[in-house]
Amino acid sequence: MLDIHVSLMLIVLAIFFFLIFQLNQRLFIPLLRFMDTRDRTIAKDLEAARNMSNDSESLQAQARENLEKARSEAARIRQEAIASVKAENQQAYEAKQRELESQYVEFTQRLEADREALKSAVLSQLPLIKESLKAKFSQI
Repeated sequence: MLDIHVSLMLIVLAIFFFLIFQLNQRLFIPLLRFMDTRDRTIAKDLEAARNMSNDSESLQAQARENLEKARSEAARIRQEAIASVKAENQQAYEAKQRELESQYVEFTQRLEADREALKSAVLSQLPLIKESLKAKFSQI
């Protein structure tokens, strides 16, 4: 019926252990080494990505800070420019107002002089005007 050959079983067992040893040496150990290397590389890349993320966040915060500084500086410069223009316009306004006031005073003086000249001319011509009016009334 079933014959068990111990020598054949020992040879099969020896071949089985030899194959296990060879598979372990040629397949499983290099495969495990590759997987460990890959895990270390992935962990290192994740850490580098976290560092880059932290760096990018700090760079973004610094960029926001720089933008805020630039905006405040631009607002300050704008306010200074507006104040400067307002001061220049105020000075120009005051100068023009003084000029117009002096022209007005000059005009009123000339007007007064012309009035006096007209008054003296009319007064000097008054007897002639009276005579001319008398002559006109007498004709009516």
